[in-house]
Amino acid sequence: MTGTAETKLAAFRLIGRVSVTGDKDSFSGGVQWHHADAGDEILLLSPLGQAVAQIRRDREGVYLTTSEQETFYALDVETLTERVLGWRLPLMGLQYWVQSVNSPATVAEIDRDIDGTIMAIRQDGWEISYLSRFPMPGIETVQAQGARPRLLMLKRPGLQIKLIIDSWNPGNQ
Repeated sequence: MTGTAETKLAAFRLIGRVSVTGDKDSFSGGVQWHHADAGDEILLLSPLGQAVAQIRRDREGVYLTTSEQETFYALDVETLTERVLGWRLPLMGLQYWVQSVNSPATVAEIDRDIDGTIMAIRQDGWEISYLSRFPMPGIETVQAQGARPRLLMLKRPGLQIKLIIDSWNPGNQ
């Protein structure tokens, strides 16, 4: 199925773990992400909890501050993270994908299960697979159409990103 998302993107906060395996560099550690209309703030943490990098996106661009307090700037997250961290963070799509929808900016192919739950999205050279979801409170069936993803696997040639979401807070909480 091909399509584009029609819904407005919701603000959220999430805490989780990320594992990145790439041709150049790899990363494994924690992630704290606050997304709102005005922008994003992402904190990447070492496995022991120390800040490795802080990424801030607003209307004027993206800033990445390292643990050595060096700050870098670019117009987009993918260029900046590849230059500084050695791997591309697809933030413009990921802000939708973590909410089980495709970005409305480009065409996407969507795979659904028999209940209509999105199982995979292929968009902008990425394949996003939904491997696990949070249970829906009050829903006894296996149908999880509105359930938030818990484990996502993002793949593109030369790069794999595994995101495990431990805590999800919708809105500006």
